[in-house]
Amino acid sequence: MTDRQIMTGDEIRRAIIRISHEIVEKQAGTQGLALVGIQRRGVPLAKRIADAIEEHEGVRVPTGALDITFYRDDLSLVAQQPIVKGTDLQFDLNGTTIVLVDDVLYTGRTVRCAMDALIDFGRPRAIRLAVLIDRGHRELPIRADHVGKNVPTSHEEIVHVHVAEIDGSDEVSISRQLGAVETGSGER
Repeated sequence: MTDRQIMTGDEIRRAIIRISHEIVEKQAGTQGLALVGIQRRGVPLAKRIADAIEEHEGVRVPTGALDITFYRDDLSLVAQQPIVKGTDLQFDLNGTTIVLVDDVLYTGRTVRCAMDALIDFGRPRAIRLAVLIDRGHRELPIRADHVGKNVPTSHEEIVHVHVAEIDGSDEVSISRQLGAVETGSGER
């Protein structure tokens, strides 16, 4: 297995700031805006985007966490007893613009699950998507509205996003398993 770094902590920080500006610009402000991080690494990324918006707009937008475990179409393949990380949505979704935040966009299946889960909690006016890494290879007609970095990859490569809140440091790297088919990478 080989690894190569594709984003440093500083590059991640700059991407988060840029995404925060793009979100506010597309929304024409912060009114009616909320961020929802997809468990696991989407949650700290959503909080960082909210922090950046607060810093440059002076407004704290509602931020929540969404667990999509039971919405996955491959749940039976993932684990006998899946680990539930928890959903925390302390605001009314009805009529708001929700920006889903995730670390890696790959096939689009995770985002589809997240949209299904959100609809169970309310009826947002709009759902948008912000991701740190878009690696391509979509299986569903889903695209990100805000992207930190587009990284063309092969199916044999695995993108690893590390955030300080979970992993102790910030970086994005790619590993390639030579001669192996990608399975269980966590990204879909």
